[in-house]
Parts: sequence; C-alpha cells; structure tokens
Amino acid sequence: MAAVRRADATWNGDLVSGKGKVSASSSGVFKGLDVSWARRSEADANGVTSPVELLAAAHAACFCMGLSHELGEASTPPDRLEADVTVEFVPGERVKSSRITVTGRVPGIDQETFMKAAVSAGQNCPISGALKGNVELVVDASLAS
Repeated sequence: MAAVRRADATWNGDLVSGKGKVSASSSGVFKGLDVSWARRSEADANGVTSPVELLAAAHAACFCMGLSHELGEASTPPDRLEADVTVEFVPGERVKSSRITVTGRVPGIDQETFMKAAVSAGQNCPISGALKGNVELVVDASLAS
C-alpha cells in the first residue's frame, strides 16, 4: 500500500516581495511556516524557511532512515547518525545538487564499509530517488571518533 502524505501552501503577492505559508497537513507537525523567495535565494533566513531548505530537511531525514536500514541489514545498526544536507539552488535555473555529510557512531564497522553503506543510502533513499538524474548527489561519510 502506498503511503500518501500531504502538505499545503498559500502564497500572497508576486514572487520577489510575496510571502507564503506551508503546513504539514497529514501530520499537523508544523502549521503556517513562513516561506519566501528571499529566503530561497539570500543567505540570511531571518526565521523564514524556503522550499529548498525544506527539501534539504526531507533529504537529511530520508537519508538517515535509509542508512540506518542499510546498516541494520548488515547486522551493524548505528547508535547515532548525524547528517547535514546542503542543497544548492541557482535562481533562474534549478536545484543543482544535494550534498550529504554524515557522521556515524556505528559499533563493529570500519570506515570503508560505512562509506559504502552511506553511498548506497545516498543513491537509494526515496528522496534521492526523486532527485536522481536531475540533481547531483554527493555523499561524504565518516565514523565518529
């Protein structure tokens, strides 16, 4: 059975000076988050998010779940994974890349095995699947010391 989730958005005004709100309709976890074009293309967010930041958050969460699954299937489940995802958006063009940097605390695994699992998760988590072929996907993985 397919999982179906919903989010809703409203937008007021033109692209550059307009403002919007986005809500997680299925879960209700967040409601009325402010979104704007400026937050998509300028460095200072000032408490306002953007679709690009939301994409980065979705990719980080999805990747961690995928990597946790990969490691668990190999009988080396992680104690902790910390992923930072940087999505590059070029105004007037498109989202260019999604770069995942992950650090893991994984008992009984070496760096090479961890990197292989991370690269696999970076190519195969559902959000990566949605981006693949349109966006450069990069994974950098290291074990916590």
